[in-house]
Amino acid sequence: MYSKHSHRHPRHPGPRGREDFARSRGFGYGPRGRGGPRARRGDVRAAVLALLAERPMHGYEMIKEVEERSEGAWTPSAGSIYPTLQMLEDEGLIRGEDSEGKRRFSLTDAGRTEREGKAEEVTPWDAVREGAPTGHLRLRHSVGNLLVAVKQVGQAGDEDQRKQVTELLDETRRKVYAILAEEPQQHQE
Repeated sequence: MYSKHSHRHPRHPGPRGREDFARSRGFGYGPRGRGGPRARRGDVRAAVLALLAERPMHGYEMIKEVEERSEGAWTPSAGSIYPTLQMLEDEGLIRGEDSEGKRRFSLTDAGRTEREGKAEEVTPWDAVREGAPTGHLRLRHSVGNLLVAVKQVGQAGDEDQRKQVTELLDETRRKVYAILAEEPQQHQE
């Protein structure tokens, strides 16, 4: 039955959003080994401290920075960033100030000291990116670029252009499945 801890309603068991949709299609870094390593819990804390060592930022900015620096391999959720910011503020490692309708955070002296002690460690986004399978990030990037182009056709294209793109996408989907159906090539050494 539906519990308060469940993320999905029994009548709506499918993916909840773009990230869940992407993960369910093999583009995520989640359970069951699909796509590569999932960022560890401590990585959010380390990422926040590393980013704030560079400059003050607000939470959404941090999410976007991690996503960009990991080349799309890791996008921390707001549900992980904001509680971490609150915890770090409670610990006295960061300070938040309201500015132009946003809460911008910066390191305190104690936060700088903690970050300096870990400055030689690999950044969390590099660790996640390095663990990604070869070609996986390029594939994600290509799919993202394709989605942008298709969206533009949907918004600005005429009916004939939308029909052409639909036919092209259907043909491409069939070809992708044909590639998956082929026997994997064995690398000879």
